[in-house]
Amino acid sequence: MIVRTIAYPRAGLIGNPSDGYFGKTIALAFRNFSAHIELWESPELELLPSRRDHSVFSGLDALHADVKLHGYYGGFRLLKAAAKAFYEYCTERGIVLDGKNFTMRYRSDIPNRVGLAGSSALITACVRGLMSFYGVSISRHSLANLVLYVENNELGIPAGLQDRVAQSYQGLVFMDFERKLMESRGYGTYQVLDAAKLPPLFIAYREDLSEGTEVYHNDLRARWMRGDADVLSAVEFWANLTVQFREAMEAGDRAAMHRAINANFDKRSEFYDVGEGNREMIATARSTGASAKFAGSGGAIVGIYDDEAMFQRLSESFAEKGVLVIKPDLAPSLATGELP
Repeated sequence: MIVRTIAYPRAGLIGNPSDGYFGKTIALAFRNFSAHIELWESPELELLPSRRDHSVFSGLDALHADVKLHGYYGGFRLLKAAAKAFYEYCTERGIVLDGKNFTMRYRSDIPNRVGLAGSSALITACVRGLMSFYGVSISRHSLANLVLYVENNELGIPAGLQDRVAQSYQGLVFMDFERKLMESRGYGTYQVLDAAKLPPLFIAYREDLSEGTEVYHNDLRARWMRGDADVLSAVEFWANLTVQFREAMEAGDRAAMHRAINANFDKRSEFYDVGEGNREMIATARSTGASAKFAGSGGAIVGIYDDEAMFQRLSESFAEKGVLVIKPDLAPSLATGELP
């Protein structure tokens, strides 16, 4: 029997990057792209390479292009780290795994290194596959924590919980990472919102603008750890924007939602060298009347548009600059314990 699991990319709609600093965010998982895991019982444990793991190239130009697109690491390190952490999670809790081995392979068409959480999607799909294969149940909030542990502790990738919570719960998720809750029980308050109340959304990205999470988060975290007053104020600002956006969404106040999204990016650009290419994408979207902010850590943006005429202007303006634009198809929210 072949076990098949899937996880989706996410877009941070409002509040990020406050998720890493006891803030509040709203994010969505969408299924225009996906990461897939397949595994089946076999005599030995084997991980099969995918296109992101190959090491034979036609020449230096091909090697250069591959590294620009995928970075120096393929999916192997993600799968190995996820499997190791899953084993330790079960061992520490007295969960006995039977002795059967498996062969695992993966595939993903999530645009790489553009801030759509492709790495955490693959880890999430991997852990879900292992859960199903060994018959282990892990709650959604614990799954998110485990995936974050894999990235932070096993792989040294600094990140917050937002991506993993959105991918564990799916749909449109409000997250409050209130400090007392996080420090006392290890997870925040997560609520799946009614996505039908959202105005039309777009996501646009350029793979040549990709930047790793490590680059974007390091300086802000160091300043936050030092108690930098400007950073503490910004984190509170982003968290408050999340509350304002949720209230505006409930009230159907699209103008307020536009303002919150734009303010999120504008405040973020005070703390990061966001790059001219990213800034140009934001300006292009706003020139059509749409709002726009980073979907993650650069390379992709998310925002609101008002009608099909505006989306057509978005598409035409982005096409002139080599930017791809999509309408996100929200992944359905999951019941506790359900595996997609």
